[in-house]
Amino acid sequence: MENASNFSETIKPLLPLILILGIWEIVWKLIAMWKAGRNNHLGWFLCLAVINSVGILPIIYILRQRKKSPVS
Repeated sequence: MENASNFSETIKPLLPLILILGIWEIVWKLIAMWKAGRNNHLGWFLCLAVINSVGILPIIYILRQRKKSPVS
């Protein structure tokens, strides 16, 4: 029982960081999943839905799929 109390006290200062990372992940994931759905990229959509990567995988998808501007 004492270990649970120690864990609780240890995790309390980390709660703001956990909350910020959670919001970060949700925002990037939703943006990337929306883009994957609109582009009919089922594989990417499923990977984005299943893999939790703290926003890294959604950012990779968004950067790889952005439209390239024509060279003048």
